[in-house]
Amino acid sequence: MIYSHEVEAMCPVAQGVHHGAAPIPEEAKWVQAKQVGDISGLTHGVGWCAPQQGACKLTLNVKEGVIQEALIETIGCSGMTHSAAMAAEILPGLTVLEALNTDLVCDAINTAMRELFLQIVYGRSQSAFSEDGLPIGAGLEDLGKGLRSQIGTMYGTLKKGPRYLEMAEGYVTGLALDEEGLIIGYQFVNLGKMTDFIKKGDDPNTAYEKSKGQYGRVADAARIIDPRKE
Repeated sequence: MIYSHEVEAMCPVAQGVHHGAAPIPEEAKWVQAKQVGDISGLTHGVGWCAPQQGACKLTLNVKEGVIQEALIETIGCSGMTHSAAMAAEILPGLTVLEALNTDLVCDAINTAMRELFLQIVYGRSQSAFSEDGLPIGAGLEDLGKGLRSQIGTMYGTLKKGPRYLEMAEGYVTGLALDEEGLIIGYQFVNLGKMTDFIKKGDDPNTAYEKSKGQYGRVADAARIIDPRKE
């Protein structure tokens, strides 16, 4: 350790009010985090790339400083999906400090990692007050039974109005309009369910029909339009 001449010339003064790190809530315990291994918790965070063309939602389940589970969801950029595939292989097994200093390829994923690091080391995790935290696998709960990301895709123009393209229920196939042209409901097909039906042996047409649904006053519609074509 090298000290400047000015510091060497100083006399020692005790740090009387320094009592260590403030405790943070971790899995129903108060922890004075002094090293990476003191960090545990499950939390979510969102990141974005420099041009803000795409975004990433990252979920990590950390136990004693080590990432045990990672869910990487991306939107807005095709290259991000390949970066997410790499991140799913890279992140489990790293400490949160290693992950913060690892090139996760996509800048949005890197930014999400930074945001999660800040949350989790300050005790702002989703499992701060859950005894023993959340089990490995809890990250999948955000996806629902079909294990597909919850996506909302909507589009609108001043000249032609709104278009619903994808909802939590699935891919929107029809918009129900009333006599004034206002949206009063929509039809959809759940692509996850349809794929599962096909994997179980149904032919595609049967699987498609079994996966269809609707929301709102579709039966009262004066007209049903295809939001992607009409």
